[in-house]
Amino acid sequence: MKKPDRAPWSQLDDRAVAVARALAMDSVQKVGNGHPGTAMSLAPVAYTLFQRFLRHDPRDPKWVARDRFVLSCGHSSLTLYIQLLFSGYGLSIEDLKSFRTWGSLTPGHPEYGHTAGVETTTGPLGQGVANAVGMAMAARYKRGLLDPNAPIGESIFDHNIWVICSDGDLQEGVSAEASSLAGTQELGALKVIYDDNRISIDGDTHHTFTEDVSARYRAYGWNVIEVAALSNGDVDRAALESAMVSAVDENKKPTLIRLKTVIAWPAPNARNTAKSHGSALGKDEVSATKVGLGLPAEDFYYPSEVKTHVESLLKRASDLHTNWDAQFATWCSANPEAALLLERLESGKLPADWDKGIPSFASGKEIATRKASGELINHLAQALPELVGGSADLAESNNTMVEGGGAFLPATSVLKGASPYGRNIFFGIREHAMGAILNGMALHGGLRPYAGTFLVFSDYMRGAVRLSALMNLPVTYIWTHDSIGLGEDGPTHQPVEHAAALRAIPNFDVIRPADANEVAIAWREVIRRGRPCGLLLSRQNLPVIDRSKFKSASDVIKGAYAINEVANPELLIIATGSELSLAIESAAQLESEGVKVRVISAPCLEWFKEQPESYRNQLLPSDVKARVSIEAGIAQGWREFVGDAGEIISLEHFGASAAHTTLFKEFGFTVENVIAAARRTLAKVK
Repeated sequence: MKKPDRAPWSQLDDRAVAVARALAMDSVQKVGNGHPGTAMSLAPVAYTLFQRFLRHDPRDPKWVARDRFVLSCGHSSLTLYIQLLFSGYGLSIEDLKSFRTWGSLTPGHPEYGHTAGVETTTGPLGQGVANAVGMAMAARYKRGLLDPNAPIGESIFDHNIWVICSDGDLQEGVSAEASSLAGTQELGALKVIYDDNRISIDGDTHHTFTEDVSARYRAYGWNVIEVAALSNGDVDRAALESAMVSAVDENKKPTLIRLKTVIAWPAPNARNTAKSHGSALGKDEVSATKVGLGLPAEDFYYPSEVKTHVESLLKRASDLHTNWDAQFATWCSANPEAALLLERLESGKLPADWDKGIPSFASGKEIATRKASGELINHLAQALPELVGGSADLAESNNTMVEGGGAFLPATSVLKGASPYGRNIFFGIREHAMGAILNGMALHGGLRPYAGTFLVFSDYMRGAVRLSALMNLPVTYIWTHDSIGLGEDGPTHQPVEHAAALRAIPNFDVIRPADANEVAIAWREVIRRGRPCGLLLSRQNLPVIDRSKFKSASDVIKGAYAINEVANPELLIIATGSELSLAIESAAQLESEGVKVRVISAPCLEWFKEQPESYRNQLLPSDVKARVSIEAGIAQGWREFVGDAGEIISLEHFGASAAHTTLFKEFGFTVENVIAAARRTLAKVK
């Protein structure tokens, strides 16, 4: 792609940066809270990026060929909002005046899907850096789908992922995990500008953060460029621009530009203070700073000559887009199948017959649900090239590998099966970064990323999982070894509270299938819905339920369903996952004693709650108050379904190291205990 021409820096550019600094001060001053300091010192950095480097078109914020920009230090949201105003993304001065207030387009932290030009939700520090790593990985993988033979830097789909991050971002472990992987993957499209201002809320970061960050990133395999501040503390724009040119020219390694800045520059008293990080500067300081900037005292000053100058970007963007469109038309003619694939991926549509031949599993055998999931992944991968993922060093246990898909590794790798466009991602033991990278891959557009680890380690990645839900991304987490059923590894590896904790996340589907056929239907529904979700899968083999005796698994899509035909039941037994077979066995004995039992499989309570009230009342009749729930985890959440008279068979303590059969017996997951609980609830009702 032709690089954009950059005109010499002008007095109007200087004026625009001064206006940006004043707008940052005014926005925070008006609402009375926020983070002005970083937005002030970074104004020339963000301005240079948006006006002179970033390939983007504000009139088409989802342009497939655009560079991506991630403001990892999301607390400094004004850094982004002011450039969106300048660039023509639809923000106005009125939006800055309503900063951090109800219903505004300028919330306290940037929110994906809320404000045009915001590529990801940031604020939890470190996440943005890891998102950007995922975006760079997605860009490479999609290049392999669309234009694999073009030399690096010459494909119409080649673009850059730009990041601005802070000291706080680089203190968070998630950024270290992701940055290490980025170096191994040689993600040359990734360009990170590190705002090294040495100030955080608690003051000088040297209270806690004294390592040589440049040396650390060089050790990761990054290209590192250091840019000192001018003697007066302002950003050295010429040196910064030179560094950014070098970063663009580097396509074999990710680049870190370590930029020395002074927070809140040029405020006469607030600069280089912790207070300026997260507090309004005060009217006197704002006024004094405007004098120093050569600006009038007017609040939200945005003169017409500056507005006209910065919005000239739209002409440059239009020229870039028009030039690219011509190249794209030529590419489409030469690559009609790839063009159709791109159109489908960008639209989010699934191919016709994508779920044809979904595997089914015969009864009479036992299959771990993790193994069934692996078969589904391999089947779906044939029709869905957008299905891509891996594991946190547990592929063999999680069954996440796409057979014959190759290993996603840089072209320089000598490892067996390595390919820059491989299907199988080796995340390493980096659960938190793995989740955040999945988010970045989904945010890049068109992909359905997934990844696996043990359920107990969902704790390590919860921050990223929450953001998957917050942004409503089509990310699938595969969490195996879902209960005490994993056995001898003991309580450190046995999830007890995890299913309940994950169900507490809004907009997140937790799916715990009971057998291989439930896994098949669940996976199909996961793909159809395209929502953030987690599959909780067993390590141990589970009986494949005989569907000639019990109902089809097709109603898994409803979240909960009766697996046996029982009119006017006296008792409801509700179970998930490996405990469903226990429920079936217990019901059989109760029925032999004359008790009419409806057995309910409830693989996904979130899907069940979405069903019409008529269905929910039909499945769980309000007049049937004798109920038992069975799940090998804490009871939290089940009282809603069993009521005051119901009994909950749960695990209210940590597990132990022993065979899974021993653990289930010792901890009360037995037919005898279920029957005893059934008798107690029946007695309460009667």
